[in-house]
Amino acid sequence: MLDKLHATLVQQAPSFLRIPVKLVPASVQQTLMLETLKRVFHEALDDGEFEFLEGRWLEVHVRDVDFKNYISFENEKLVVRSDIETPDVRFSGNLNDLVLIAARKEDPDTLFFQRRLLIEGDTELGLEVKNLMDSVDLASLPAVLRQGLFTLADFVQKGLQTEPSVNEANYAHKI
Repeated sequence: MLDKLHATLVQQAPSFLRIPVKLVPASVQQTLMLETLKRVFHEALDDGEFEFLEGRWLEVHVRDVDFKNYISFENEKLVVRSDIETPDVRFSGNLNDLVLIAARKEDPDTLFFQRRLLIEGDTELGLEVKNLMDSVDLASLPAVLRQGLFTLADFVQKGLQTEPSVNEANYAHKI
């Protein structure tokens, strides 16, 4: 019973998060995204490894939460915006898959070939972004951020291993 409740919670969480994401102002979302990126990629930023993104835009789209932000690198700084005309490359996936990728519990190449992670646009730029993400040393993250990521990823992974019954999923959706 608890395993099925866990699975239902993991599968339904993105739909519950859609409303708060829509209610949070874009400026707050951009600030949160920028500060998170600075913490996660502080070594790469210090080493100038984001120069390949100068004047180019990466769209990050969490499909099931309907969250989208655009990332670039200008004047030796990361830039995050909520709307641009045309990104050079798009990364899109569902929340649970992106959490698992971030914690290295799922291989992005596997999810790409399963069409759970989409990379569209400039494939060379997309590969550079993917390689930069792969180069992050998770041990260098602040302990609170690292432990939070691993705990969340473990929770998601275990929840995805159990399928809720149709009745339980419908019941959870009505709550």
